[in-house]
Amino acid sequence: MKLHLTLPSMDSNPYLVFPESVGRYNEMPDHRTERQSDFPYFNFHYVASGQGFVEVEGQWQLVQPGDAFFYFPHQSQQYRSSEENPWDVYWMHFYGDRISEHLTELGFRRSVVWSTNRNEGLKQRMGNLIQEIDNHKLLRPSTLSMLTYGVIAEFMAQAVPHRSSRNQETLREITDLLPAMQDAASKPFSLDVWAAKAGISTYYFCKMFRKATQLSPMDFITLCRIRLAKQLLLDDPASSVEFVAQTCGYDSVSYFIKRFKDKEGVTPTVYRRLHA
Repeated sequence: MKLHLTLPSMDSNPYLVFPESVGRYNEMPDHRTERQSDFPYFNFHYVASGQGFVEVEGQWQLVQPGDAFFYFPHQSQQYRSSEENPWDVYWMHFYGDRISEHLTELGFRRSVVWSTNRNEGLKQRMGNLIQEIDNHKLLRPSTLSMLTYGVIAEFMAQAVPHRSSRNQETLREITDLLPAMQDAASKPFSLDVWAAKAGISTYYFCKMFRKATQLSPMDFITLCRIRLAKQLLLDDPASSVEFVAQTCGYDSVSYFIKRFKDKEGVTPTVYRRLHA
């Protein structure tokens, strides 16, 4: 399958980002691209399945499901699908006057090849952008810009420079643990227990957890507890702050109030009054 949708480039672009073309290549073992440094657009590819290769500093680097590669404008580019296990790859070319500075500040010039959490977010957002262009072409430019930035934002939230296969597998294991950690957030938190579930040391768990979520394990648990507390405060107006604190895993009411105010800017009582 070869899907290639294009849009005209706008001379005066009022949007932060805008797509020039998007598509998806699947079951195409002969897919190969080589560009010199005259290509004027950002170039983003996400590998949904299969395998391929990206040339990095004179060597071919293997990319697999969950990997992405990302070029800034005017970078030389060379990549190809695996002939034995062709990739299913979603891609887009985009541009914007101010996005380069933003991405550079966030460190996205550090690497061409990146690893992601391999969830459905990037695939879904790419699909939404493809569907919008296929259905409406250029008729809804603000929607096109929004969907394009949605892909970039999802990528930025997940991406870490490409690591070894062991690190990628650890990232996926930690991502798979997140729903269970959220469900158990109100119970006493044990770093040793969760590291053991991932089969790694507590030090490595903390390191890879931060790469997977941009949070420490305890920060993640705290966010889950505060989310539950906010829901309880609104769902049961008669419940005491002490009851909410204990239900969310805090034995100390004063510490719960402090953590809640740190995150929300107001105490639980004030939050309830403002939002009831």
